[in-house]
Amino acid sequence: MSDQFDLIVIGAGPGGYVCAIRAAQLGMKVACVEKRATLGGTCLNVGCIPSKALLQSSENYHAVRHDFAAHGVIAGDVRFDLPKMMGHKDEVVTANTRGVEFLFKKNKVTWLKGEARFKTADTITVGTESYTARSIVIATGSESVPLPGVAIDETRIVTSTGAIALTQVPHHLVVIGGGYIGLELGSVWRRLGAEVTVVEFLDRLVPTMDGEIATAFQKILTKSGMKFRLGTKVTKADTAGEGVVLTLEPAAGGTPETLTADVVLVAIGRRAHTENLGLDAIGVTTDARGRVVTDAHFATNVKGIYAIGDVIAGPMLAHKAEEEGVALAEILAGQAGHVNYGAIPGVVYTWPEIASVGQTEEELKAAGIAYKVGKFPFMANGRARAMGDTDGFVKLLSDKATDRLLGAHIIGPDAGTIIAELVMAIEFGASAEDVARTSHAHPTLNEAVKEAALAVDGRALHI
Repeated sequence: MSDQFDLIVIGAGPGGYVCAIRAAQLGMKVACVEKRATLGGTCLNVGCIPSKALLQSSENYHAVRHDFAAHGVIAGDVRFDLPKMMGHKDEVVTANTRGVEFLFKKNKVTWLKGEARFKTADTITVGTESYTARSIVIATGSESVPLPGVAIDETRIVTSTGAIALTQVPHHLVVIGGGYIGLELGSVWRRLGAEVTVVEFLDRLVPTMDGEIATAFQKILTKSGMKFRLGTKVTKADTAGEGVVLTLEPAAGGTPETLTADVVLVAIGRRAHTENLGLDAIGVTTDARGRVVTDAHFATNVKGIYAIGDVIAGPMLAHKAEEEGVALAEILAGQAGHVNYGAIPGVVYTWPEIASVGQTEEELKAAGIAYKVGKFPFMANGRARAMGDTDGFVKLLSDKATDRLLGAHIIGPDAGTIIAELVMAIEFGASAEDVARTSHAHPTLNEAVKEAALAVDGRALHI
């Protein structure tokens, strides 16, 4: 019967659609439920992909205005066309979402259009129809965490969704939250001329990153014109007038003050999106943060129901969800799917970029692990000098006794690409010496990785 499947995946974001495609490749009859008009979830529609399009466009504009002259390229009256920039972003989104739709057709994955709700442990409803499957995967992703006292309207007080769709450059943009999303989108609008102030509850930026990297990052962003209010909380937003008047207080308590902006971006994190699925009715366990509880094989406490991606524990990253989707599909096919969570990279797509994999120096200290450090600045890298992008450095951490690579942290040009070889090194249990002994093409940015690996043993060659 057409309403019976081997596998139904609820949600067509990176985790869900990849899980569905891999399961279909392995011979299963698969359906994927998605309530959006297009596939790809938050990432492709209003998250990773459109934000990167705007980041690239704004970087191009900034480079023409500020960087090209050093290369002998003299530009005249440089302007930007915001509607065209937004149009390019939309074209990129359309190409990616249609690409997923093509892949569904190619792999014979059935797209069930609408909102899913569990009827029983093996049956869901989508609209007025019921569908049954041997296995059902919850891959419904996440949503922006709201801030009490700051009501979102996606016009003046926005989440990331509104921040990628502004119709004009704000005079003053206040970003609440010093994590990946806020700093990336703050960078976009800063390059296009907005005054940007970041308000962060903690006393540092990007709290999951290595502390030394975070400190360097703040200095670079400050140099670009961003302002920071660390150790500060927002308790209220008043939209009665033309602008938004925020009430700020020291995080530790103290005298309130106000800060006025014409647009406020709330980017204090994301939370699992599991509302209206009917999990309570079938007894699926969730934790205190609303995430679905799973075992090492992504199984919930209810037989036949699984979960992956942002709805379960772990970093809320598209590529983490993809790895889980593939692993689960292979497990369901009787294979040995596995995800090494110690080798999941994180990237902040500002310029320069930040990329990290493995443990930070703070985590190693807290765990009492003896380690060695190797660092190398891009200022001493020939390719970085030629590019005119010399901010930042590579930092490697290895076990003091065995030299096994424990963590890699990069702030610098194309860090998100450079980190890949270090992710592979950690995945295969390589040592800093292994990285140092690997030939790196000259002149490339990646040579900074080799030099940092040499520096672990105190023998960097170019500094």
